[in-house]
Amino acid sequence: MGELTPDLLMRAYGLGVFPMAEHRDDPDVFWVDPIRRGIFPLDQFHISRSLARALRRSDYSVTLNRDFVGVLDCCADRAETWINAEIRDLYTALHARDQAHSLEIWDQNTLIGGVYGVTLGAAFFGESMFSARRDASKIALAYLVEHLRRCGFTLFDTQFLTDHLASLGAIEIPRRDYQKMLTWATRHSAEITAHSLPSVADVLQRRTQTS
Repeated sequence: MGELTPDLLMRAYGLGVFPMAEHRDDPDVFWVDPIRRGIFPLDQFHISRSLARALRRSDYSVTLNRDFVGVLDCCADRAETWINAEIRDLYTALHARDQAHSLEIWDQNTLIGGVYGVTLGAAFFGESMFSARRDASKIALAYLVEHLRRCGFTLFDTQFLTDHLASLGAIEIPRRDYQKMLTWATRHSAEITAHSLPSVADVLQRRTQTS
């Protein structure tokens, strides 16, 4: 595909495509444009009773952009990953340009969960997440969805729909519908650092309002 640069990568996101590698050691990167796209409606995140209990625990803390590379590397630290060296370097470069962001879950000074993605206009493109402790990635998503909503984002792209994401409220839409949402989102602006992270009460309040 020629030299893949951060600028080219951001243009691709604006068109609705994203890069992947076959595996960690594959030097090649290819573009993906799913026929059906996974998204999180920002007002329909599902918090089950068990997740609500996990959120109410006081044994974790939440940060934004405290350890982007740590989250990225934890997401890649699995038997099968699409994050090769080139993709790691590209997203690290986007983070340095304030175009890629991470939300982290901590147990004191230990990173136990997180999610990272790319922002463009009012769109957030979720790339990957990890969990080193039960429910940590779910907690990360619960905070992130509420934070994006509060900061004015209109699209949370999950790329694909998995059973795990569907259980949390993600849905699948046709490519043409996704393109309409993407066009709207990229014509508007939102800033992920516009507000401080929500409190657990803020996150759980949305559960009450949408249940």
